[in-house]
Amino acid sequence: MTTAKIGIVTVSDRASAGVYEDLSGQAIIETLKAYLTSPWEPVYEVIPDERDVIESTLIRMADEEECCLIVTTGGTGPAKRDVTPEATEAVCDRMMPGFGELMRAESLKFVPTAILSRQTAGLRDDTLIVNLPGKPKSIRECLDAVFPAIPYCIDLMEGPYLESDESVIKVFRPKQK
Repeated sequence: MTTAKIGIVTVSDRASAGVYEDLSGQAIIETLKAYLTSPWEPVYEVIPDERDVIESTLIRMADEEECCLIVTTGGTGPAKRDVTPEATEAVCDRMMPGFGELMRAESLKFVPTAILSRQTAGLRDDTLIVNLPGKPKSIRECLDAVFPAIPYCIDLMEGPYLESDESVIKVFRPKQK
C-alpha cells in the first residue's frame, strides 16, 4: 500500500517567528492520526502570513512533495494579513466552494463570528488543498464536517486510497455496483 503524503501548513507570523508554539498544525496532525488507518506521512511547515510564501509552499507541496492533500490553518479571517484564501485560489486550477460553505455552517453552530471566516478549498492538479480556521477546537469541528468527503475526492483524482477508523469518522464512498 502506498504511503500518502499530506501537507500541513500553519500560516502564522507569530508561530513562524517562534513567539508561540504551533498548536493548530499539531491539532491537524493529531486529528488525521485519529482518522486515518492507512499509511500516511505528514509534510509539515509553519510559515508567515506572506502571500508569496504561502503560494510557493502550496506549489512545492503539491508539485514536488506530491501531497495528495494539503490542509492549511490560519490566515482565513478578515484581517489585512489574512491572505491564505487568496494564495490558495491563485495556485489552484479549480475551486471547491462546498468545503468552505460546510465549514462555515458547522462553525456557526458554535460561534456567530463564523461568518467572518473565509476558508475555502481547491484543486491543484492531483492535490486537494483545504483551508481551515486557526483555532484548534475549530479545526476539529471543521475537519469532522468535511473529512467524510475528502477520501472520495482524492479517489476521483486518482490519488492514494485513504482509509479511516470508522469508530472515529465514517468516510463516504458510493456503493460499488
